[in-house]
Amino acid sequence: MTHRPHSPLPTLSHHPLRATLLAFALAASASTGFAQSAPSGEPIRVGALLSTTGGLAAVGLPEREGVLLAQKVVNARGGINGRQLEIVLEDDGSSPDSAVAKANALIHTQKVRAIIGPSGIAQTVAIGGLTQAQKLPLVAFSGIGPAVERERSCVFHMTPSQELNARAVLSYARDTGAKQVGVLHDSGYGQVIWNAMKDLGREYGVTFVQVEKFEIAATDVTTQAAKLRAANPDAIIVVSTSATPFRNVRQVRINAPIIAVHGTASYELVKAMGDAADNVIHSEFLVAEDPLPSQKEFVDAYKKEYGKLPKHFSAAGWDAVMALAESIKANGADTSNEKLCAAMRRPYAGVTTRYDFAAPDMGGMTLAGFTYSKLVKGQFTRLDYKAAK
Repeated sequence: MTHRPHSPLPTLSHHPLRATLLAFALAASASTGFAQSAPSGEPIRVGALLSTTGGLAAVGLPEREGVLLAQKVVNARGGINGRQLEIVLEDDGSSPDSAVAKANALIHTQKVRAIIGPSGIAQTVAIGGLTQAQKLPLVAFSGIGPAVERERSCVFHMTPSQELNARAVLSYARDTGAKQVGVLHDSGYGQVIWNAMKDLGREYGVTFVQVEKFEIAATDVTTQAAKLRAANPDAIIVVSTSATPFRNVRQVRINAPIIAVHGTASYELVKAMGDAADNVIHSEFLVAEDPLPSQKEFVDAYKKEYGKLPKHFSAAGWDAVMALAESIKANGADTSNEKLCAAMRRPYAGVTTRYDFAAPDMGGMTLAGFTYSKLVKGQFTRLDYKAAK
C-alpha cells in the first residue's frame, strides 16, 4: 500500500510572531495542499515494513503513526530537495516469512531507496541478507540481534540492544539499593533480554534469587508470581510486552518495586494493567507528559495529528524517517545505495535519544540516553534519575 500525504502539518516554531505569520501563510496556501512550495519531480520512494497486525502490532501500529507523521512534516516543508517523500507501507503480520516476501517486493517491484522497519528482531535478521546484498539502507526498529548483523553495513538500529536494555534496569535496581532481585520474563522478547541480563548480575552487585519464565500467550502467571514472592526479593524485574505478569504480581501481594523495560511503556499496556500499573518503574525514552526540550516539537505535532500522547515507538518511527531524509537531502536522491548507507553511518540527534549509527552496534544508544518514569494513576511521571553506568 502506498501512502500519500494529506493535509501536511505546518513547520513548527517556538517564536510567537513567526508562528502567527506561518499560520496565516498556511491558511492562504491551503488550496495547494503544502505549507511551502509543492515538491516537483518524481517522488522519492521509501518502504516501511512494519508489524501492524499479529503479535507485534502493539509496537508496529505506533511506529506507523510516527513514520506517517514524519512523512507529512517533511512534505509540508517542501519535501527532500524539492521532491515529495512517498512512503510505501507494508504489513508483515509479525511473521519473518512474510517480511521476506514483502521486502523482496519493496526492493524489486517498488524500487524503494530504503526500508524503514521491520518491527521485530526475527524479521530484521530475516530480511537483512536481502537488503545487504543490494546495499540498501535498512532502518530497523530493533536492537542488534545475532552476530550476523554485525557483518551488515547497511542496517541501522532505532532501539537499544538487548544488553543495553538489561543494563538499564540493572542500573536502577543497583542504585536504589536492590541486591536480591527476582525476574519474571516471557518466552519471546523477555527471553532475549534475560539472555543478556543473566551474566551481568555480579557486575551490578545483584543476585538473581528467583527467575521465572512464562509463555507469551499466557493469560495467568500467578504460579510463577507466587514463587517470586516466596523468594522475598528486594525488587522484581518484569520483561514482557503483556499486562498479565504485572496484574498477577500485584494479585499475589508482592510489595517489592517492579522495574520494567521500555517495551512495556505504552498507554495501551498501562490501561490493560489496570490498578496494577501504579508505581511500576520503566527504563524508557519519552515521557510525553513532561517532554524534554528536544522532544517537544514532536510531541506537539503528534498530539495535533492524533489527539493523544506519543510514546517512544512512535518517536522512533519519526526519527527513522527524519534521519533517512537528512541523509538523502545531503547526498542527493539519486546517489548509489552504498553511498547512502555510508551517509547514514554518523551521529544523529533524534527525538528518542542521541544515536550514533557508526557505532559497532549500528545504533550507538547509551545508558545516558534513557529516561526513567514511574506510573502514577496511569500517567508516566519522570523520575530524577540517570543511569551512570
